[in-house]
Amino acid sequence: MQFAKHIRAKVIDGTVTCSVRIWQSARVKAGGRYRVGPGFIEVVSVKEISLGDITLVLARKSGFAGVVDLLKTAKHGAGEKVYLVEFRYGEG
Repeated sequence: MQFAKHIRAKVIDGTVTCSVRIWQSARVKAGGRYRVGPGFIEVVSVKEISLGDITLVLARKSGFAGVVDLLKTAKHGAGEKVYLVEFRYGEG
């Protein structure tokens, strides 16, 4: 998984532990490990949610200032399905 530059450090220090993505289908799976910086994230869960589930609290938990800011970054290509990806960061 890729993260916006301003969020990457927060993922690595453990401040950000989830991400909202808008894809055609899930691009990651629970239990999967994906390289981020010097370590990796391990996906804890992936669940489909609705746009209405994206709140200011969730946006901030994901490392964004607000919902609009998150939505500008979350959409990848022609995707229409909204996913909440929860993860933990690990070294190595």
